[in-house]
Amino acid sequence: MSSNYGVFMFVVVLKYKVDISIIDKFLQEHVNFLEMQYDAGVFIISGRQEPRNGGVVLAHNIERHQLLELLKLDPFFINGLAEYEIIEFYPSKSSLELSHLVA
Repeated sequence: MSSNYGVFMFVVVLKYKVDISIIDKFLQEHVNFLEMQYDAGVFIISGRQEPRNGGVVLAHNIERHQLLELLKLDPFFINGLAEYEIIEFYPSKSSLELSHLVA
């Protein structure tokens, strides 16, 4: 969870692979999954994209390989509804409100 550069974070970008009507059928299960990750201290913020073709999650306190395994528990993944892009980055600057996230 850290390197010579400090603590790293992940941006997880979800892209829906199916019609939004199918996404909506699994949305509550997905929200429950998100809540569990917030409670575990892994997810920091999340939300849907606009236009509504996917979502974005900011994660920390986890190793990349652990995050990959964790995302396999998402009902959107389990049911083949979304694909995931993971962008790893090292936060080096933030607003005062988020300064605790910068090493």
